[in-house]
Amino acid sequence: MQLSIVLPCFNEEQNIERTVTDVAQWFGREKIDGEIVVVDDGSTDGTAKVLARMAAQMPLLKIVTHPKNQGYGSAVRSGCDAAAKEFMGYMDSDGQFNVEDFGQLLPFLQEYEFVTGRRIKRADPFIRMVNAKLYGFLVWVALGVWVRDVNCAMKVWKASLWPMIRPIHSTGALINGEIFYRLHRHHIPWKQIPVHHYPRLLGKQTGANIRVILKMFRDLFALKKTVLREGN
Repeated sequence: MQLSIVLPCFNEEQNIERTVTDVAQWFGREKIDGEIVVVDDGSTDGTAKVLARMAAQMPLLKIVTHPKNQGYGSAVRSGCDAAAKEFMGYMDSDGQFNVEDFGQLLPFLQEYEFVTGRRIKRADPFIRMVNAKLYGFLVWVALGVWVRDVNCAMKVWKASLWPMIRPIHSTGALINGEIFYRLHRHHIPWKQIPVHHYPRLLGKQTGANIRVILKMFRDLFALKKTVLREGN
């Protein structure tokens, strides 16, 4: 199997080496012809130095760099644009997902073109879980798409789908909502599979940041105009 895994990261100096190593070792165990695409989204810590050192020793590691922080959605989009294998997917680089769980998703690509995880038990602070519930409801009301755990950051699909589902408006946290909207728009069915989720042990979460939330609303407003124009 040919598979690109995209790892968006921002200030993940403490996590990125372990995450990349875990993915590379999993590729080897599963005999996957894989590449790891790490998108450094304008990190201001030592993330870039860690990645440069690893890339010199790991041919399957591809690094995409944003000179300035552009947002989670932009990082995922840049990574997927750079991916070159037959299948592609992405996972957060903060250690809250286990790459082994891709093994639960991949078999369903024989029946579905898009497979997404659904966290069995979300290991996040209470406020983030509340925000996630509100976000899912907002995506349903504004975009007409209902997905349980829409923001689960473990997804995989046929690379040929990317031009159809590639987000246009979402530079931040809305990216998953826009991807599912475009799947719905093109009548592409998807499959959800339970995956594990673990507490963040190192580094700092940014998902509940007010700037991230405001950017999501701005992107949603732009996408909603597209939805109205397209008649959905």
